Amino acid sequence: MELLCPAGNMASLKAAINAGADAVYLGVKDNTNARSFAGLNFTPDTLKDAAKLLRRSGKKMYLAINTFAQTGVEQRWHDAIDAAADYGADALIMADLSLLDYATTHHPQVPLHLSVQASVSNATALNFYQQQFNIRRAVLPRVLSLQQIKDISRQTDVELEVFAFGSLCIMAEGRCQLSSYVTGESPNRGGSCSPAKYVRWQECQGDHQTRLNNVLVDSTAEHETIGYPVICKGRYIAEHGEQPEFMLESPTSLSTLELLPELARAGVNSLKIEGRQRSPAYVSQVTKVWRQAVDRYLAAPEQFFTEAHWHEALRKVSEGQVTTLGAYDRSWQ
Repeated sequence: MELLCPAGNMASLKAAINAGADAVYLGVKDNTNARSFAGLNFTPDTLKDAAKLLRRSGKKMYLAINTFAQTGVEQRWHDAIDAAADYGADALIMADLSLLDYATTHHPQVPLHLSVQASVSNATALNFYQQQFNIRRAVLPRVLSLQQIKDISRQTDVELEVFAFGSLCIMAEGRCQLSSYVTGESPNRGGSCSPAKYVRWQECQGDHQTRLNNVLVDSTAEHETIGYPVICKGRYIAEHGEQPEFMLESPTSLSTLELLPELARAGVNSLKIEGRQRSPAYVSQVTKVWRQAVDRYLAAPEQFFTEAHWHEALRKVSEGQVTTLGAYDRSWQ
């Protein structure tokens, strides 16, 4: 079972390697990937250095080219695919049909992983992508239950990758309509659902106010932790309410440590850690915990158990310092 970790820059990439990642996923410095933030991602030169470092370390490099190409400027995405192939990427992570076709036609030797942004949630769809584009792996949406993952696994030989730890999303993966409504930007190509240029933090009568494109998302007291500046995790006052509440989603992170044996038995091949926009310290901390957990499971699957200090370490870097098993644990369909 592979441990796949995020790298938003060279420091995070080194942190992931040193903490025990088997593979690292990253993006180039433009909107061909869904984390197009200022200060993140890799230029052609740093991508070349990253590829060399990962190769020397015996780790794999997956390049996320997972946004949807814009009409008239498709060449930008083609250039990213060509560069990834030139630098020896171990796989490309993509969702756009035209880009999958381009990669298959021009670089058939490079394995393709179907991005979570394709929102594929059944074996028939996976097998279609495999037949058409020879995909090797698919990243499954976070809305699937464990039983649904098992059902898919029984009906396909496409490798399965799931999110094991990190932020959750209540919208179609990577295509948040809430964010788009408030900012007017594409969350797919604009750096996720809270583009940095729209985020403002202000002091107001002793409280910290968080705004996205001038929309008040949350107001936190001095002793409270300031949340991630996204619409879905804001606190709002309902029409007849008096106090602000989390109306859509509470700040919570997915953490599936307890489910590791079940995920393995379900046929999952790779555990993905979310967070290319997070710090090298986050990458290091989360990777260390998951490295220990995966190694313990692989050494003695039937005797696997988790440590309290693992959960505590992950809780500290979780949104709202709260974790959940997410949809994996639900019994209803």
